[in-house]
Amino acid sequence: MKKGGDIFDTTLSDFRSYLKLERSLSDNTITSYSSDCAKLFGFLKGRGITSPEDAGIDELYAFIDSSYAQGISPRSQARLISSVKTLFRFLDSEGRLSDNPCDKIETPKIQRHIPTVLSVEEITAIIESVDLSRPEGERNRAMLEVLYSCGLRVSELVNLRISDLFLKENFIKVTGKGSKQRLVPIGGPAIRHIGLWMDIRKTWKISREAEDILFVNSRGGKLSRVMVFDVVKAQTAAAGVHKEVSPHTFRHSFASHLVENGADLRVVQEMLGHESILTTEIYTHINTKKWQETILKYHPYHD
Repeated sequence: MKKGGDIFDTTLSDFRSYLKLERSLSDNTITSYSSDCAKLFGFLKGRGITSPEDAGIDELYAFIDSSYAQGISPRSQARLISSVKTLFRFLDSEGRLSDNPCDKIETPKIQRHIPTVLSVEEITAIIESVDLSRPEGERNRAMLEVLYSCGLRVSELVNLRISDLFLKENFIKVTGKGSKQRLVPIGGPAIRHIGLWMDIRKTWKISREAEDILFVNSRGGKLSRVMVFDVVKAQTAAAGVHKEVSPHTFRHSFASHLVENGADLRVVQEMLGHESILTTEIYTHINTKKWQETILKYHPYHD
């Protein structure tokens, strides 16, 4: 069994990867959230608690109160609570909690973050920048097509199984947060490139553990989330797109384009696997922001 310190260290490392790859947060935000959670872990260990999952509402309130007593600013107070709640949502999504103690902590009113989205032209440029002459080229092209066509989280992409593909029926089965499954439609280009990748995949030596995994690495094992992140970064640079792009940007762009073209929010919510419609509503804000920018650009009295 791991020692308490090891569990906290591993959790913090996994949490940082989640913030970067799943949430697509900036480096500064990741550093701030990680710092807050490292302080929380130090506080918990000082109270004899050996893993984050053993922390209850009393310990969390005691940590927050002790931090407030140090005279931190209201903005830092809000961020601290956001950091702790995000950490425990992560633990909950990983199936490590039977009950989330942060459900009882009120979230402070803070300005909502509007995520970066790509235009259809930018998405196309990134996808088409893949060098298909390389052995892994068709795999990378298929991955990017699926990311955008289905709006998947990167964790859902790397865990996608061949047995979850129902390509003749034009949909795939996705296992999302909390092992919840949903059916997602898949477009023609993604289906075509999955087929081309499968032809190449047959020539690769696949490990027993990854026999049913769709996307594998050159050693025949399951791809890591970091590898997908690196592919997206490389192809964004190759396409000459000068935005901060991650795998999650494809998901944001997919949802934004659906809303922009008139898709019902409830349908988008189901496709993305959001528990709350409030999470999905962020894409109406993106659409409104674009509309405002267009109006202001051409308004005769705008300076």
